[in-house]
Amino acid sequence: MARRAKKHSHMITAVEPGSIAEELELNAGDRLVSINGQEILDVFDYRYLMNDEVVNLIVEKADGEIWELEVEKDYDEDLGAEFENGLMDGYRSCSNHCIFCFIDQMPPGMRETLYFKDDDSRLSFLQGNYVTLTNMSDYDIERIIRYRMEPINISFQTMNPDLRCRMLHNRFAGEALSKADRFFEAGIAMNGQIVLCKGYNDGEELENSIRRLSEYAPVLQSVSVVPVGLTRYREGLCPLEPFTKEDASQVLDMIHTWQKRMMEKHGIHFVHASDEWYILADRPLPPEETYDGYLQLENGVGMIRLLETEVEEFLSTLPGDDRTMTGTIACGMLAAPFLRQHMEAVRKKYPNVSIEVREIENRFFGENITVSGLITGRDLTEQLKNGIFGKRLFLSGNMLREGEDVFLDDVTVSDVEKALDTDIFVVGSSGADLVRAVLGMDGSGEKKRRQSYEQTGSSYSGEA
Repeated sequence: MARRAKKHSHMITAVEPGSIAEELELNAGDRLVSINGQEILDVFDYRYLMNDEVVNLIVEKADGEIWELEVEKDYDEDLGAEFENGLMDGYRSCSNHCIFCFIDQMPPGMRETLYFKDDDSRLSFLQGNYVTLTNMSDYDIERIIRYRMEPINISFQTMNPDLRCRMLHNRFAGEALSKADRFFEAGIAMNGQIVLCKGYNDGEELENSIRRLSEYAPVLQSVSVVPVGLTRYREGLCPLEPFTKEDASQVLDMIHTWQKRMMEKHGIHFVHASDEWYILADRPLPPEETYDGYLQLENGVGMIRLLETEVEEFLSTLPGDDRTMTGTIACGMLAAPFLRQHMEAVRKKYPNVSIEVREIENRFFGENITVSGLITGRDLTEQLKNGIFGKRLFLSGNMLREGEDVFLDDVTVSDVEKALDTDIFVVGSSGADLVRAVLGMDGSGEKKRRQSYEQTGSSYSGEA
């Protein structure tokens, strides 16, 4: 047919085997033009329009031929095609200049993509990124509500409008908070984040923010409080101080008080402290039920507790034996004491399995950065060059770029293997993955990198 493809068509780059797209004989290079007669502006439109049992597609083949296709499928079944852009539209950059932004603290000379700050509501739904609301139009809000694209993850930072303007260096940041009212009124599930900066949004300001945010519960399902991450690259930036043990204790006392109130009122703990607060305050981690289903894992809330539970549960299913295994786990300073405990638990069932845990000081970003997810290949190579116990090195997959064997500093896994003359095993995120890896079982885990930072201004994010 001589029909002309519409403006917002989307090129297919890959087709999943056994998918609807493969059955329809779609190929890389074809373009999806419309679904049910509607143009697809972005992934929100695509997800919403595909949620039907019968869909009509217009596809422009690579040779220019136009195909009209009627597809019968399950209600939420996807086409099974990958597009040249995951958002099916351009990425929206952040217009804020947050005093706590991690990207502003990146060293020079890294790959260009690491300096891009997003503030895109679509990434909030798709990847769990946190958005400040300052870059969200009325049209965006209307579509989120109409399509029920939830939960939306919001970087509140403070509920004081004037203070929010100062912290985000955006004169519209205070009034943008009212957009959360529209999500609340529409019943759109939300999660919140507060990056705590000493002398700014802590103390009475934090108390006020939690009080104001509690009024959104239970539509606002959770709020995480995380300490600002400070790298050594802060020249010319707003002066910020690290928190002390006393500070951490005060933060925890406030959060625990609010958790009790919210449990009585809504049956949820609502506000959660990231793991570093407990370690900094030298307090035990709270029990698993405190985390309300781990809604804030990507903000470092409950990661250590969940890993412990998963290790214990998986070990309980294993009989134990006399296999002999040796090796080394390299990790951030935060996780090291807990990983040693897990390796002792493994050894109780497997007495000939000996795994050494080595802390890696983050010299690349600075000693204040203690999570494994921001360890670079350079630091691994330099600090392990004197030898690795067992000639087998286990690394968390969250150290690597998504889908690739590359660290943040563009050093590859292969580079580190050669430099250290060792075999590297990339371990998935679960406790079962960890135990499988150190015991030499098959299927030791995924090669996956989680978000290393929340681009609109998280503290450090990433796994412990």
